[in-house]
Amino acid sequence: MKKYKLAFLTSQVIEDQAPLFKKLAQHPEIDLMVYFCRDIGVNKPGKEEEFGVEIKYSKSLLEGYQYKFLKNFSIKPSNSFLGMVNFGIIFELFRHRYDAIIVHGYSHFTDWLAFLGAFLSRTPIFLRGEVVLKPNQAFWKKLIKRLFFSPLFRYVSAFLIMIEKNKDFYRYYGADENKFFLTPSAVDNERFQKDYEILKDKKEELRNSLGISKEAATILFVGKLVPRKKPIDLLNAYKILFNDEEIRKENIALIYVGEGELKKEMEDYVREDNLKNIFLVGFKNQSEITKYYAMSDIFVLPSTAGEVLPVVINEAMCFSLPAIVSDAIPSSSEFVKHGENGYIFPCGNVEKLADYLKDLINNKEKREKFGKKSFEIIQNYTYEKDVEGILEALNYVKRNKK
Repeated sequence: MKKYKLAFLTSQVIEDQAPLFKKLAQHPEIDLMVYFCRDIGVNKPGKEEEFGVEIKYSKSLLEGYQYKFLKNFSIKPSNSFLGMVNFGIIFELFRHRYDAIIVHGYSHFTDWLAFLGAFLSRTPIFLRGEVVLKPNQAFWKKLIKRLFFSPLFRYVSAFLIMIEKNKDFYRYYGADENKFFLTPSAVDNERFQKDYEILKDKKEELRNSLGISKEAATILFVGKLVPRKKPIDLLNAYKILFNDEEIRKENIALIYVGEGELKKEMEDYVREDNLKNIFLVGFKNQSEITKYYAMSDIFVLPSTAGEVLPVVINEAMCFSLPAIVSDAIPSSSEFVKHGENGYIFPCGNVEKLADYLKDLINNKEKREKFGKKSFEIIQNYTYEKDVEGILEALNYVKRNKK
């Protein structure tokens, strides 16, 4: 018989979470149940709001662990606060008497239903989420948050830390540091690195499928083509490089993996400015995306502060890619060590982005050195470490109950 009954509440099936659920379920001390608030893209295709395309996930994402889709009473199901209204989570907590429930964030109504249900059923709450302090946030917003978070954080039994900046947020609203447990933001390193080993010797063949030459330094962007990710900034930087007399036009290429509202504007931009070797390949799921990492030389993410934990950085690092990322991304310095495995540039500074790209384009040896460092750093961000942190939190709660 397993030692701990653990519930995990999350919004919907997410490709990056499924392997973590499997790892938790496989642990000899953990009896896991996952609760989903929505079934978008699983039982039937669903439209992802920002991608604007229909998605259909593989059933394999639900294998290897127990799960339940909670009935959603929202009038308009979505990823918004009132888009998930699942009263059943309260009943589930009373019925199963879990040793703890992990709630992934607080941005949906159902998260607060879980907090209420946990309080009433005396179920310990483990809070995990992509939360950071916003330095320029209005005072009144911080005051409202304090009214809600301070009493909640007094009741939370464990705070599962994904990046160092989570700690500042929790401390600001009164969390007890003794309740901090490291569960680093991770992807399925094992799978990505296995694919890397298979694909790294097929780089030329993969490039040929798009018509990219063997010599071209290939830049990669992965993500939704939406304003907060600033994909047009990268396009502007590429234009600077394309018109730079010191760089041969045929020796650079740019790949965008993703869909979104800016795609048409970007296609028009490329055509009107007669830019070459730019490929907008659309949305790719995780079974397809690895070949784009494998054919690339440099990963770039110019996002704003709205991107707290973009896991595409992890994925790129698993493929030994140097990374150039915006300083607005709260987790940028967690993964990218400036001058060691990539560069961090001021968000919106297209000229500086172009400078860093030029530096890596012109120096293959530096690209490879930075890539090796990326691979080394990402070994500290694994699902195994997440499981360790969650188990430490469970043991901590058990000790303090006595």
